[in-house]
Amino acid sequence: MLLGRHLQPGAIRSRRGGHLDRSAYTLLSRIRMEGPMSIGQLSEAFGLDASTLNRQTAAMLRAGLVERIPDPDGGIARKFRITGAGERGLDAEREANISGLERVMAEWSPDEVADFAAYLKRFNSDIEHLDGRPWPRP
Repeated sequence: MLLGRHLQPGAIRSRRGGHLDRSAYTLLSRIRMEGPMSIGQLSEAFGLDASTLNRQTAAMLRAGLVERIPDPDGGIARKFRITGAGERGLDAEREANISGLERVMAEWSPDEVADFAAYLKRFNSDIEHLDGRPWPRP
């Protein structure tokens, strides 16, 4: 519970305002890694229903974090592409998270940090495998 509460975007640092909420951070991170994605692709990636994703992407559109574009591969569904503002917001949030983690782990040895990262990666991979959505996708 503490890990989830304190490592969500922006939680470790002081609240200065202007930070991304957890859903925007998560969706923007995936769109950055995958490239433009449709509601259907986001639904498959996260196991969320389309109505939830429509609300979340609508908020991101209003904030200028993403834009809707025609499918670059010629498909029918429009896709969401991260904007410059979305890139900057994601970078700032990620830097703040890294800074917060560095404060938490200030007394940890490099080996302890590496071990923690390896176990966390395995933990996440095992959850995704059990959920039927392994990451990264083949």
